[in-house]
Amino acid sequence: MNLAVSNILYHQGFISSVARGNYKAPDEEYTPTTPDNIATRRLWLTLKYRDNEPVLTKMSCISKPSKKITFTVTEMKSMVSGRRAKFVEPLQPGEIAIVSTNYGVLEIHDAMAKNAGGLVLCRAR
Repeated sequence: MNLAVSNILYHQGFISSVARGNYKAPDEEYTPTTPDNIATRRLWLTLKYRDNEPVLTKMSCISKPSKKITFTVTEMKSMVSGRRAKFVEPLQPGEIAIVSTNYGVLEIHDAMAKNAGGLVLCRAR
């Protein structure tokens, strides 16, 4: 799931690169993750900057292990269109939400296009 969220942030333009590696540095050549080395594997993300300011300024969890928040497609549409849904503030311009659906982890607009509700993981701006 961490890799899927990282890929969404990359494709939405919040980070400039995603690389797998160990705890010291990213891999220079591909190293498969196996049960023997899984404890040392890490994701290396490179932040993107514009005018010396990070593009990703804030990222916060919506669902937590103690309180999972699932949205239907109708509730997602309300959140995107500027209305509160289930005590979750609406999305601001330039902000995205990441949702775990039956189709995998998707950005909220992609989930609505596939008509799939799901667990709202986080938001980023």
